[in-house]
Amino acid sequence: MFGFLGNKSSSLVGLDVGSSSVKLVALSKSGKSYTLEAYAVVSLPPTAVIDGNIQDVGEVGATIEKAIKVAGGKMSSAIAAVPASAVITKRIEMSNAFSEFELEDQIKVEADQFIPYPLDEVALDFEVLGSVENNDNLNRVLLVACRKGDVEQREDAINSAGLKCEVVDVDTYAVERTFPLISTEQRGSDYLIGVVDIGAATLTLNVFKGDEIVYSREQAFGGNDLTNSIHQQYGMSIEEVEQSLRLNDLSPEINEMVVLPFRGTVAQQVSRSLQFFYSSGAHSELSALYLSGGTATIDGLAEQLSEELGINTEMANPFSPMSVNSRVNKSRLERDAPSLVKACGLAMRGFED
Repeated sequence: MFGFLGNKSSSLVGLDVGSSSVKLVALSKSGKSYTLEAYAVVSLPPTAVIDGNIQDVGEVGATIEKAIKVAGGKMSSAIAAVPASAVITKRIEMSNAFSEFELEDQIKVEADQFIPYPLDEVALDFEVLGSVENNDNLNRVLLVACRKGDVEQREDAINSAGLKCEVVDVDTYAVERTFPLISTEQRGSDYLIGVVDIGAATLTLNVFKGDEIVYSREQAFGGNDLTNSIHQQYGMSIEEVEQSLRLNDLSPEINEMVVLPFRGTVAQQVSRSLQFFYSSGAHSELSALYLSGGTATIDGLAEQLSEELGINTEMANPFSPMSVNSRVNKSRLERDAPSLVKACGLAMRGFED
């Protein structure tokens, strides 16, 4: 929805730079139908990205370059995202009498009142959402801002990999964009459906009503705890552990002694996140729950959550309604799909009008 670095462009590669890996998705579109042309998941060194901030641009750039080779495509432009936790958003009302240039100047004046940084350190964008109800003279405007450094880190890493970073989005909007592909069942407009993203360092609950996020909460918990436990107890390198978890080929002993107890901890953290949601207001119960993120692929997690929470829980797969290029390994895609949700939403951004 927001392009801090430029205007929208078609056929952009979606790049999700996470704490433990880079995820790349390349899509094509014909009419209203998407095709997954290629994807890649490549591990990052443990200290390359910390708390959503790129610490080593060179390492991230080299990993993106490797992801391009793994995907096997000739790619020139990409779209990335900053974490929602790094972004300030505000809805304001502005007169519709302003020209486009006048509106930009007024937006800066408004932004200066609530952004706690000097404006020359901020990447700022806005979108006019439409007229205010019962007042045609005012427009609703969504204002989005983050520190320029967060944007420039991603631009530098992508450019160093030989791609042009066309747009920087917000990861929440990428998830929102994929939701109609993840949750395709018929449902009433009052249904609440949760998407839990369980990454390497954070667990985020997004609750949808219709196709819009009405509640979002992030907490510090993720798969790094599992990776580090296996690394310390069994002497495997971090990269070996992550690859074995992704391919589900850890030994039965490690699965029983480490993975299964950790799966129980994940279930407790998801339950805790839902408790915060229910206590935040008069909400009805969720009708369904979808799991995304690399840690969500732990075998049996969806089934355990369904049983413990009493909510039908499934793995998020935005590619199930899509065509898939014959060169893509479909069995591996089935396992990787939950970790590719954000990258898929970013790639979809390139096809918006």
